Amino acid sequence: MRDESEINRTLNAIWRIEAPKLIAGLTRMVRDISRAEELAQDAFVSALTQWPESGIPRSPGAWLMTAAKRRAIDEVRRVKSLERKTEELGRDLATHESHEEFAIAHEEINDDLLRMMFVACHPVLSTDARVALTLRLLGGLSTGEIARAFLVSEPTIAQRIVRAKRTLSEARVPFEVPSGPDLAQRLGSVLEAIYLIFNEGYSATAGEDVLRPELVEDALRLGRVLAGLMPNEPEVHGLAALMEIQASRMKARVGPSGEPILLLDQDRGRWNHLLIQRGLQALAHAEKLGSVLGPYALQAEIAACHARAGSLEQTDWERIVALYDALAQLVPNPVVELNRAVAVGMAFGPQAGLELVDALLEEPTLKTYHLLPSVRADMLFKLGRLTEARTEFERAASLAQNARDRAYLLGRSAACRF
Repeated sequence: MRDESEINRTLNAIWRIEAPKLIAGLTRMVRDISRAEELAQDAFVSALTQWPESGIPRSPGAWLMTAAKRRAIDEVRRVKSLERKTEELGRDLATHESHEEFAIAHEEINDDLLRMMFVACHPVLSTDARVALTLRLLGGLSTGEIARAFLVSEPTIAQRIVRAKRTLSEARVPFEVPSGPDLAQRLGSVLEAIYLIFNEGYSATAGEDVLRPELVEDALRLGRVLAGLMPNEPEVHGLAALMEIQASRMKARVGPSGEPILLLDQDRGRWNHLLIQRGLQALAHAEKLGSVLGPYALQAEIAACHARAGSLEQTDWERIVALYDALAQLVPNPVVELNRAVAVGMAFGPQAGLELVDALLEEPTLKTYHLLPSVRADMLFKLGRLTEARTEFERAASLAQNARDRAYLLGRSAACRF
C-alpha cells in the first residue's frame, strides 16, 4: 500500500486538475457558481473517504462528476418546485450505471471551461476579484493558497471570492461565451487576469521571494487551456507565447542566495529551451492568425528577440525599440515608455535612454514605482555619475516592496561608493 502522504499528494493533484472541469460542468447544470463549488467539494470529500480503500478509479473526473450530480439530484428531489429538473438530471444519470462508465463529452467539457473563464473574468468584477475567482475556480487553489500567493489574509481572500460570486449572481451574468463586439472586450478581461497571475509569480511584488513558481505554473496552464479552447484568437496565442518565453528564464532569474538576476546578466545556458520552443511556436501561430499583432503578441515578439539571441551582444536592440514603438501606439502607458527607454539605452547608449527616463519623472502613475529610479540609476551608473546613481538606487530600494529587490538595490547603491 502506498504511503499516506503520497496518496494525499495524488488526491490533491487530481483535485487541482479536475476541479475546474467539475465546477464548470456543474455550474452549467445548476446555474449557480457557489452551489456548483459546494457540490464539487462534497464529491471530493466522498473521494477522500473512499479512494484510499477502493483505489483511485480509472476516470477520477467522471467519478467526481457522477457523485456531484447524484448529490444534486438528492437535493432537487427535496424541492417539489424543481421536479422537472429532477427528471432531466435523472434521465442523464440513468444511462450511466457506474462511476467507471460515466464519461463526459470532450467538447462539452471544453465548452464549460471556456464559459467559466468568461464568467470568472466578467468586467462587472474588480480586477482583484477576477484574479481570486479565476485561481479558485479554474486554478483549483484553496483560499489559503491564494492568500499566501498574494500575501494577504485568508479572510480577505475569502470575502473577495464571496463578494465576487454574489456580484455575478446579482448581475445575472449568463453562463456563456459572449459573441460579437462583446467578445473582444471580455476576452481582454480574461487575458488580463491570467497575465496578472503570471506576473505575480514571475516577479513577486512583495514578500521574501523573487519568484512564486506555483503561480507561474497556474498561469501557464490556464493560458494553454485557453489557447486550446480558442485556437483562432491571435492574442490568446500571443499571451501564451509571452508567458512561455518569460517562464523559460526562471532558473536563471534567481541567484544562489535568492537574489534577483536581471535579464541582461542571466546565464542563457540555464534558460529552458523547451519552453522557448513552445513560445516561439505559439508566436508563429499568432502571427499566422492576425495581420496586425496585438499587445501580448508584440510583447512576445520582444521576448523572442532575447530568446533567439545567443548572447547579450547578439541581441537586436534596434528591433526591440521598434517593437516598443508599436506597443506604445497600441497601449500608451508610462510603463511601456520606461521599458522602451531601457531598449533605447541599449541600442543607442545610456544618455539617449536617460533622456527618455527623465521625461517620465513627473508621471503621477510612476511616483511610487521602484523601477523608475532603478532604471535611471543604472543609466547614471553607466555614464559614470556615481553619486547621482547611488541616490537613485537608494530611492528605488525605499520604494521596493519585495525584500529581495530591496536588498539588490541597496547592493547596487553600495557599489557606487567605489
